[in-house]
Amino acid sequence: MEEYKLHRNIICIDLKSFYASVECALRGLNPFTTPLVVADKSRSNGSVVLAVTPFLKKRGVKGRCRVFELPDDPRIIFAKPRMKKYLEYSTRIIEIYLKYVSFEHVHIYSVDEVFLDLTTYLEFYKMNEEQIAAMILKDILETTKIPATCGIGPNMLMSKLALDIESKKSPTFIAKWEYDDVPSKLWPVTPLSKMWGIGNRMEINLNRLGIFTVGDLAHYPIEKLQRFYGIMGEELYYHSHGIDMSIVSEKLVYKPVSKSVGHGQTLFRDYFADDVTQIILEMTDNVTRRLRNSNRKAYTINLGINYSKEVRGGFNRQVTLTFPTNNEAEIYNTCMMLFEEYYDGSPIRKVTIRATSLVKEYYVQLNLFKDMNKVVKDHKLHSSLDNIKFRYGKNSVLRGSSLTDKSTTIARNTMVGGHNGWARL
Repeated sequence: MEEYKLHRNIICIDLKSFYASVECALRGLNPFTTPLVVADKSRSNGSVVLAVTPFLKKRGVKGRCRVFELPDDPRIIFAKPRMKKYLEYSTRIIEIYLKYVSFEHVHIYSVDEVFLDLTTYLEFYKMNEEQIAAMILKDILETTKIPATCGIGPNMLMSKLALDIESKKSPTFIAKWEYDDVPSKLWPVTPLSKMWGIGNRMEINLNRLGIFTVGDLAHYPIEKLQRFYGIMGEELYYHSHGIDMSIVSEKLVYKPVSKSVGHGQTLFRDYFADDVTQIILEMTDNVTRRLRNSNRKAYTINLGINYSKEVRGGFNRQVTLTFPTNNEAEIYNTCMMLFEEYYDGSPIRKVTIRATSLVKEYYVQLNLFKDMNKVVKDHKLHSSLDNIKFRYGKNSVLRGSSLTDKSTTIARNTMVGGHNGWARL
């Protein structure tokens, strides 16, 4: 097993309660002494809380809960999500990382988490990993007022485990793990879902095998894990021994391939048939634009409708076309056919459109039953509109119907990730 052990100097940095800390920084508040939550409570008491400050976490408030689950405390400050502002802060912090290491030694794991490979920098700085990590965390805090924690390990897995399991309890917010620490620090971990890479479903499956701690997993026969879970079982076994062959610089090579293009929208109010057609039209525009930008066409069109919480239920249906398409009218008509067939008249609160079974545009067989001159003309028109929107913004070209009260386009185009892009304090 020794031959599989990397011996590098990896740090994993997590921006502590990132969204909530940004909101505190903008207000000149300390996230460790301020009861602040990031949530839009004006929508409903069922709104999701995106983040809470460390002050509230220490008092047992979960970072991902609903507004109605929050304690009844008049001191709590509600901050509407401002995703553009959070991305702006994230970009500033990435620039801080690049002051210390080269781009190829940075792997951005999420908006608030990053891996840095310090292996070639220890001699340069004449410092160890802990000293460099402390220097970076101090720079982040002084520059942005955002607190951060850090895990250090000989590979990416170990640095992440040190971050998740120990760093938050450390007075310096820095924890370092070596392979010798695995039996004493990793093996006692339970439940298994605390282990990076093990979800709730996998935890249940492993529990059925009598595996309840990471130590149980480490001592379970690897042959049986391979038989039950294939390559994933093998990976779990090695991870339980702290072994991970991932290299930070190699992560840059990976480019995910999208197998579908979709758009889901939770509506601001209950909609009915006459109103929701406008929503479907606008969402179709979004999906087809993304298909064209990726030079893809779709064979299968899926429409999902969720009714309001008072009614519950809904439907999810799909149609596979004879010829693939990224034409707006064709996809819209397909969605409306599904809607008219399965809609029962209940109030609608969420609409989802998804295009799957994608093929590259230039692989598509010519359709003898279509006017190909019209197809080419439509494609050029929509491509021109896409270019205008890309250059001048999403709201630069709109349908007349997008100016009606049924439309959500203008409001949604100011959002990032389904949340307010710029909200006022």
